[in-house]
Amino acid sequence: MQLPNSPARSDEGIQHSRFGLLNIFKRDYERYDGVPLINIYLLKLLFTLMFLFLTYDSWTHILHHTGPWDPANSAAWFMWASCAFIAFIGIRRPLKMLPIVLFEIVYKTAWLIVVAYPLYRRNELTGSPAEGMADNFMLVILPIVAMPWRYFFRTYIVDKRAA
Repeated sequence: MQLPNSPARSDEGIQHSRFGLLNIFKRDYERYDGVPLINIYLLKLLFTLMFLFLTYDSWTHILHHTGPWDPANSAAWFMWASCAFIAFIGIRRPLKMLPIVLFEIVYKTAWLIVVAYPLYRRNELTGSPAEGMADNFMLVILPIVAMPWRYFFRTYIVDKRAA
């Protein structure tokens, strides 16, 4: 008798682990509503990085700020501090926090197209204040790849029950 969590055996007696490399590309219908494990792992990595970097950057800036706050600038810093908290939740519940991933994809892509690309075309991006931000925002590829698009559209766009 084979235990439910024990490795499977084939007819040849070769052990096959359920944690094999190819298994991360299979859809997990039991725990993650059909989302491949690779997407879950990438989302958890993304949320971990968001939590670490946003927490450090935003709270360091907020706690060490001196003088009066510019309202728009302060709102942005506190928004990032809030995103850090949401990212912490996303580490545990990645599929519940997909709207924050979409938010990241949209604002970074829009900024790259509207702000950075015109500077780049005029050869003015290098050395400009926008250069460092553009370098960081180019990492938007990670959330684009990590996003389980099929699940996202099925759950957040098509689902009629969500209304």
